[in-house]
Amino acid sequence: MSIVREEIWVRAPIEYCFDAARDIGLHPHTVWPRTKERTLTGGRRDGLMEKGETVVFEAVHFGVRQRLESVAEQMERPDFFVDRMRRGAFKKMMHRHEFERSEDGTIVRDILEFSAPLGPIGRLFDALVLKRYMTAFIRYRQHALKQKVEEMYSQERQ
Repeated sequence: MSIVREEIWVRAPIEYCFDAARDIGLHPHTVWPRTKERTLTGGRRDGLMEKGETVVFEAVHFGVRQRLESVAEQMERPDFFVDRMRRGAFKKMMHRHEFERSEDGTIVRDILEFSAPLGPIGRLFDALVLKRYMTAFIRYRQHALKQKVEEMYSQERQ
């Protein structure tokens, strides 16, 4: 199993960051455009994901169109929420989103735990490619979410 931990500081209140991170409509605008990510029927398609709700995404990774179904298993507003993959390309995947108040903003932390399928071949792929790919994916999303949140918060305050 691999673990990716990344954090970023956002100039916005914790509640604002928490809600933006679970906004299903905002999510496709905070990931790599080349993945062509979108929501599908079978789960929540827009608005704020709530505890117990499912979301189904379709995206292209490594040139392959994939579906990922995850459920929000835990949620304590505004401190954290956890979504876990029910179906998808990974053997296992859990994404913990944490939010911590800081001076003039919020520390947003993503902890992603995952393992690739296919036993030893999957572990080799994970070690050589997947962990770096997922780290870059989370970093991109954090920076894009930071930009969107700070823009929206700034406009709201005007």
